[in-house]
Amino acid sequence: MRFDPVQLDTVLTIAEEGSFEAAARRLHVTPSAVSQRVRALEQSAGQVVLRRTAPVEVTEAGAPLVRLARQMRLLAAEAGAALGDADVVDLAVAVNADSLATWFRPVLAAVAERAGTAVRLHVEDEAFSHDLLRRGEVLAAVTREPRPVQGCSVEPLGALRYIPAAAPRLLDRHRRGRGVDWSTIPLVVFNEKDQLQDQVLAAHRVGRPPVVHRVPSTADFLEAVRSGLGWGLLPEPQFASAAGAGDLARLPGTSALDVALHWQRWRLATPALDDLSDAVRRAATGSLRARRRG
Repeated sequence: MRFDPVQLDTVLTIAEEGSFEAAARRLHVTPSAVSQRVRALEQSAGQVVLRRTAPVEVTEAGAPLVRLARQMRLLAAEAGAALGDADVVDLAVAVNADSLATWFRPVLAAVAERAGTAVRLHVEDEAFSHDLLRRGEVLAAVTREPRPVQGCSVEPLGALRYIPAAAPRLLDRHRRGRGVDWSTIPLVVFNEKDQLQDQVLAAHRVGRPPVVHRVPSTADFLEAVRSGLGWGLLPEPQFASAAGAGDLARLPGTSALDVALHWQRWRLATPALDDLSDAVRRAATGSLRARRRG
């Protein structure tokens, strides 16, 4: 089955912009022209590829077409760059917030050394980032998923270690003997998807306390725990710095939690994607816990 490249790129642009009208403005065509291209592609595919919602959603049938369009755009941009064109190579990458705030930052510095390369980060929980790969929204992802998404390769990066921590004054108020009163000490989570703290609670055979705070920012999450708002799991580098200053203490009777991370990327040999993967490996080495084999 052959697909029109212009129609594919139009669908990708709609997926990125969220509406037919926004895509038309970006493509410098009328909304009617955008609609005609989508209808033509759907006729070729024999299925609906976009749900006309607000924002527009890519259907299951449309996901492989969005992936194909993004691959074609990347290859075209790299070919143009090799020929001296001014095309920008766009790298759409999914990474979880804690990685972005800690070990992933040198990757951004590496991308900065590549002229004509733009990185577009999607901040997503590591347990869900592989879904962005599946839908074609990104070309690579830091993910907890060890099984490769169709069309992708996967390699272990290592484990990001989390420490159950709280402000010393909060611990003092909720101590029970040598431990902590899990039923009363408030909890801080990142968002509704964040279930890391629940693993610690399950190890102590308790559920969430009545007071659960949601702080969907890595820097503010750290400050919330440091200020005594509640206890939470902090990446080891953040905890070590705050604990050294006396602002945080480890919850008594708890163990560190290691979250194994993987790098999934399209099986597409391009200089930009290869360089990006090399930068991720370098950043992970020495920053994450030893890689898991197998």
